[in-house]
Amino acid sequence: MVLTRLLRRFLRPYLRLITVLVVLLVAQTAGNLYLPNLNGDIINNGVVTGHLSYIVHTGEWMLLLTLLIGLCSVAGIYWASRVAMGAGADIRADVFERVQAFSSRDMNGFGTASLITRNTNDVQQIQIFLQMALTMMVIAPIMCFGGIAMALHEGAQLSTLLLVAMPVMGVFVSVIMVRVIPRFRSMQSKIDRLNQVLREQITGVRVIRAFVRNDFEGERFTDANGALTSTALSVNRTFAVMLPAMMIILNLSSVAVVWFGGRLVSEGSMPIGNLTAFLTYIMQILLSVMMAVMVAILLPRAAASAERVNQVLNTLPAISNPLDPEPIVVRDGEIRLEGVSFSYPGSQRAVLDGISLTLSPGTTSAIIGGTGSGKTTLVNLIPRFFEATHGRVVVNGVDVRQQRLEDLWGSLGIVPQSAYLFSGTVASNLRFAREDATDEELWRALEIAQASDFVLAMPGGLEAPIDQGGTNVSGGQRQRLCIARALVKRADAYLFDDCFSALDAATDARLRRALATGVGAAAVVIVAQRVSTIIDADQIIVLDEGRIVGTGTHSQLVATSTTYREIVVSQLGEAATK
Repeated sequence: MVLTRLLRRFLRPYLRLITVLVVLLVAQTAGNLYLPNLNGDIINNGVVTGHLSYIVHTGEWMLLLTLLIGLCSVAGIYWASRVAMGAGADIRADVFERVQAFSSRDMNGFGTASLITRNTNDVQQIQIFLQMALTMMVIAPIMCFGGIAMALHEGAQLSTLLLVAMPVMGVFVSVIMVRVIPRFRSMQSKIDRLNQVLREQITGVRVIRAFVRNDFEGERFTDANGALTSTALSVNRTFAVMLPAMMIILNLSSVAVVWFGGRLVSEGSMPIGNLTAFLTYIMQILLSVMMAVMVAILLPRAAASAERVNQVLNTLPAISNPLDPEPIVVRDGEIRLEGVSFSYPGSQRAVLDGISLTLSPGTTSAIIGGTGSGKTTLVNLIPRFFEATHGRVVVNGVDVRQQRLEDLWGSLGIVPQSAYLFSGTVASNLRFAREDATDEELWRALEIAQASDFVLAMPGGLEAPIDQGGTNVSGGQRQRLCIARALVKRADAYLFDDCFSALDAATDARLRRALATGVGAAAVVIVAQRVSTIIDADQIIVLDEGRIVGTGTHSQLVATSTTYREIVVSQLGEAATK
């Protein structure tokens, strides 16, 4: 069973705590089993005989035993909580670590909403089950078998009633479990769907309002919410039948004991104290089964959740570190693509086909082309966010597939197409690239990125607050802060993926001039849609439908590349080609 394997893996560090927990629970259960025997003795040797001192003496022992049972119960719950919460924290940490190693392909396979659900709701279901199981599933078997032994000791004739009650309860529970396990799997999937819809609506709220699609999105949410509610109600209806049915079996068993036991007492073949103790043991036996049922109620959902968590933990990242990584000897920032082709999974055609080029250190290389020509895909192959289907990508003289991912990423300063800032301050976002960067280095990076003016104007300067995603600054400011963050890193090569799009022409020009002197001997790669952004680049690569159709400077390409010339004319007019 997946749940068993998962718990066995994550409970190993807590074996000592579990041993202490089991000892406490055994002591608690033994005390509970012994109390009815004392109660029967009080009736037989005290109440019936009128021996008051025996009643007082035995009662004192019962009070002391009850106190010890209470202390063991509190301690047991405490240790069970520690084990369950600790195991849950370890599972979440492992899931997080595995997701951090996922490639874009792996992330797309699961979906962001599903991964969040698996690391929160699914782990929580396992945690709740574990806490209940650690207490009840230790107590219930001891209580059940110990109660049976004590019941046989008190009244063997009445013990035949157990041969009817317990199998009936077992069959009933088994039928319920078979029915609800598939529904719990379905419920977790529907939680994924609800989270996905909700996440899309919160993230895209401006688009929804702009196109007046509130009613449509409301219906999508209602459908997802209704599907989850319907499945949850179906499960709860099944369990709603279980508890009354179990109580009926429990109460009928008690009635049967009193009925048949009363006859034995009236016949003189059983002392009344023994009947009282036997009735208590029968209740304890059936209550232990009820406790097991309570855990069984949680088991199907925990099992479904464990299956989903295990899918994440057992997924080997499509892109991982090599077994024998090759060290980087020369960090000159040179990037080479040698016969590189790439196709997305399931795609019928290659996004990139036979790309060969060199991006030299100390130079600025620009990539331009129409929408869908493969510009961003090409840049994502360099830090190995995607794996080249054919050919190889070489950074600092070593094939990226032979480098440790941390070394590869550490040598590159990357500004993605979608600028993203974390909640915190301006300084904390800039130091995300390098924790030991000084304030002077931060201001230097801000000056190159043309961001120092608006940061100075913000209350607190470097300590000005930044909301999650950078929503409290404009798109252009967000892009410039992301550029500054990459510059703080002092990388061997910088990859700017269309991150100048929100800048005005004057700011764009100043930033490019500052970059030319601010990055030193590092290689600079700029992906852009605007010709004005890349017009002064040392090398311009023109892409069209995944192929290089032109390489050279602006003036060279205007004269030799029809594709580039068309782009220039469409943006700057015919005069720009002369």
